[in-house]
Amino acid sequence: MEAFWISLWMIFVAELGDKSQLMALAFATRYRPWIVITGITVATTVVHLVSVAIGGVIGSALPTTAITIAAALAFFGFAIWTLRGDELSEEESAKATRAAGSALLAVTTAFFLSELGDKTMLATITLATHNGWVGTWIGSTVGMVAADALAILVGALLGKSLPERFVRYGAAALFAIFGVLLLVDALAA
Repeated sequence: MEAFWISLWMIFVAELGDKSQLMALAFATRYRPWIVITGITVATTVVHLVSVAIGGVIGSALPTTAITIAAALAFFGFAIWTLRGDELSEEESAKATRAAGSALLAVTTAFFLSELGDKTMLATITLATHNGWVGTWIGSTVGMVAADALAILVGALLGKSLPERFVRYGAAALFAIFGVLLLVDALAA
């Protein structure tokens, strides 16, 4: 359960202000919210399963202290990445609104491709090096879907008046705090 809760909260925070969250908003303007959420869930389930498999292999192959230091550095990197921000380009926004064929297939494919190598995939790999793969997989999937569902809901209610800067700074601070905690843990070992 610990892996589940840690992964849920870390991936939820990582997804705040992420490009795929912006993509969820764009899709929600064209398709019904349940179609967008279903597509996000399917894509995230697959991408995060691959992520925890990679993290599990890395975690069992490297010494624990080295993994903890690398994870701390990764979380510092995620903090900087979050501060830098993520934007949906005009081209990506246009693709999201004019996707042809099945809406569910369009959303699922777009999210799957956008998550490959994304911050949340890398965070899930990092989390899986320290935690059980099942809890990390389920927690990271639930955290990402929850963050995207929240974006769709809040976006529908508040429109463009979201405090993006506040969300970005808060998420970056949480990543930095987790990086410090991991670094302290590694140096104390």
